[in-house]
Amino acid sequence: MHLLVQKYGGSSLVTPELRQQVVTHIMQAHKEKKKIVVVVSALGRWGDSYATDTILDFLQQISATPPLREKDLLLACGEQIAAAVLAVEVSEAGYAAVALTGWQAGIITDGTYGNADIIRIKKERILRLLHDGKIVIVAGFQGITEDGEITTLGRGGSDTSAVALAAALEAQRVEIYSDVDAVMTADPRLVPEAKPIQNIGYQEVLQMAREGAKVIHPRAVDIALQYNIPLLLRKTGAEEMGTLVTHQRVSDGRSFMAKAKVVTGITNVSGLAQVRVLPDANGQQLEEILEKLWAADISIDLISLSPQEKMFTVFAVEQEKVESILSSLGYEVQVKRGYAKITVVGSGMRGIPGVMARIVTALNRAQTPILQTADSHLNISCLIPESNVTAAVRALHLEFGLHA
Repeated sequence: MHLLVQKYGGSSLVTPELRQQVVTHIMQAHKEKKKIVVVVSALGRWGDSYATDTILDFLQQISATPPLREKDLLLACGEQIAAAVLAVEVSEAGYAAVALTGWQAGIITDGTYGNADIIRIKKERILRLLHDGKIVIVAGFQGITEDGEITTLGRGGSDTSAVALAAALEAQRVEIYSDVDAVMTADPRLVPEAKPIQNIGYQEVLQMAREGAKVIHPRAVDIALQYNIPLLLRKTGAEEMGTLVTHQRVSDGRSFMAKAKVVTGITNVSGLAQVRVLPDANGQQLEEILEKLWAADISIDLISLSPQEKMFTVFAVEQEKVESILSSLGYEVQVKRGYAKITVVGSGMRGIPGVMARIVTALNRAQTPILQTADSHLNISCLIPESNVTAAVRALHLEFGLHA
């Protein structure tokens, strides 16, 4: 059975015209005699009637801290509306379609409200529907626990739903449709010369997603990597094929002998604050600091340790919470806002000397100071002033030949 999973983001479903483009994609796959499972996000974005953030805003007008169980129960509604609406539109186009909630689709999760993990998928119902010739449309972002509690999967959860279903159903490919053409070499709002990346490896796109490129949720890439499921990231309604994510890059027939670029893409994340924990007479207990921040669900990054001080970054919106936690532990803390992280990503930099030197040279040309760095075999990140992001990203994009 040639089975295809398609996932459509909320921006692809918000208007009747966009939904007709989605129906066209589904019809095309059906004409190619493929079995199709479609996963949908809630319609639109904040301000649109049935978008997740709009529903959340409505709930928070009632309570700033609603019970997590009831919060998930409500937030799951957005995707159910989208699934039902799209199923009706596909049916109106003359194709048999059925909408399923996450739990009707057999998605079983743990009990972590708001950020649940999928633990297994009971695929029998979907397989029966596919066997009967139905196009199956599943509400993403949601599942159910073993004891019947509705849960949501966290931001980007519909991507995770789609790839997890593909793994369970042994699909040949997952197509992720959104309002962007492809994975780009940089944010085109900052770098107009940014180019679409036609082929990219799992590890590279995973790093780009983790470092700020809003192309696909990292959890979805993790699953695709584990089960070797090709991902096609493309724009709804576009004729261009977008970006193919696989273990191996695929030659386009023109550059087969070309040497791989050292850097594949540049990402950026703004709105960061740098935290400095100063030494005290009793010495710093790093374990205590990390445990308290973890318990408060605060993510830290760019960790730098020395006998003199501990440094790391957090999102600036967490500044007051971080200061309160560390002060309560008796530490002297300095927190400064106004920073951003830029990251160069590429499997081609593995074992290549001089990459950091080129980064420093490019940022010097852009008159951008580097405050902290971190690296792995796939990426190098730098903390810089937020005001320098555009100049820094443009300089790095040019330095590593990504304009061409």
